[in-house]
Amino acid sequence: MSYPGYPPYQQGPPGSCPYPPQQGGYPPYPAGGAPYQSPYPPQGVYPPSLGFSSNSPMYMPQPSYPGAPPPEGAYPSAGQPSYPGAASHSPYPGAEQVYPSQQMPNYGPPPTSHGSYNEYTPSHGSQPEVLKRKTPTVLPAEPFDPRADAEILRKAMKGFGTDEKAIINVLARRTNSQRLEIAVQFKTMYGKDLIKDLKSELSGRFEDLIVALMTPLPQYYARELYNALSGLGTDEDCLIEVLCTLSNHEIMTIRTAYQTTFGSSLERDLRGDTGGHFKRLMTSLCSAARDESGVINQGQAAADAQQLLNAGVLQWGTDESLFNMILCTRNYNQLQLIFDEYQRIAGHDIEQAIKGEFSGDIQQGLLAIVRAVRNLPGFFAKRLYQSMVGMGTNDGQLIRIIVTRSEIDMGEIKQHYAAMYGKDLAAAIADDVSGDYKKCLLALIGAY
Repeated sequence: MSYPGYPPYQQGPPGSCPYPPQQGGYPPYPAGGAPYQSPYPPQGVYPPSLGFSSNSPMYMPQPSYPGAPPPEGAYPSAGQPSYPGAASHSPYPGAEQVYPSQQMPNYGPPPTSHGSYNEYTPSHGSQPEVLKRKTPTVLPAEPFDPRADAEILRKAMKGFGTDEKAIINVLARRTNSQRLEIAVQFKTMYGKDLIKDLKSELSGRFEDLIVALMTPLPQYYARELYNALSGLGTDEDCLIEVLCTLSNHEIMTIRTAYQTTFGSSLERDLRGDTGGHFKRLMTSLCSAARDESGVINQGQAAADAQQLLNAGVLQWGTDESLFNMILCTRNYNQLQLIFDEYQRIAGHDIEQAIKGEFSGDIQQGLLAIVRAVRNLPGFFAKRLYQSMVGMGTNDGQLIRIIVTRSEIDMGEIKQHYAAMYGKDLAAAIADDVSGDYKKCLLALIGAY
């Protein structure tokens, strides 16, 4: 029996190929046929989350069982050139368990009233279209040679003294995923752990900043949340900053990283370390179940706005659960519409209502959601200002924002900082910190 496009079947000795030899060792496609073309983009149905890069070995598909070969295309990633000695595994224990296997929808942070940040054009009953991407200050190095970078770092730490400038020039000008590749090559070439070597050579806040740069982003967030919950007291500002501004996918990934790294449930630790209405808010956000469709509904927005008015200023006491429900479940486009409707029917802003009805941590958490919806770069600009204003510096907050936002929207944050406070962010940092710590921070915001 023969098939169109293939040569006739020829009976031969047992074990021999029934078709005449073909160039390349494979029979051609049938006449008129063509290779299968997937209808989906290379990265899958959904593009990767804006906050977490997908180019690192940490983000690649992992073997299904110990010793299994990596999935096709895992190393190197599609579209990236391979290089001699490219690693086929992550140097971080448990890394293959950090990332959810399921694809989550991409989620862009909210638009601003100025229309300068990831601007949406929502239409009733339809998906919004992202018209404008954000401006990072740390971009992937091109060309990128992790072996050469590993050699530079080795020389910078070898012998007497340390070449801090060389360390800054490499690590502050590479993305998080590229830094992880450098760490793999460093261990492959020298049999040493790059982070341990850096920690032994550096000190103080500069060491803290470099270690933060070398930590996979989900694990870094997980560590920040763990530190905020452990010890005496709770750093509610850190909890608010992280959980009130990230997408479902990012929160789910951080939850898994937290469980893997610390052997404990993030939700359980949040509930054990917070209380009252703030505990309910953190639990809702940690559930990572916000609608992220971007679809808006004018009628529903008007109804929600009326409910918020009824639950607050129009009754004795406050129905905190209603505020929690609406602000934690509605998508960001819908929330913006709800806030506009609230202003229209109440005659005052939603922020004014929250300040009048709530106090303490729950007030700050709800305000953070409102401000993130309206202007996320402005929210982080204010957080940077608060980290440096007054006596002393909140270095943990300063490092966290610059490390995590430098690959996302630091360009917009700098613009908002200058507009809000009449001072360049680089000048503010230079006035507040010093030494190699200052130089590295400035490099990360594109000012060194």
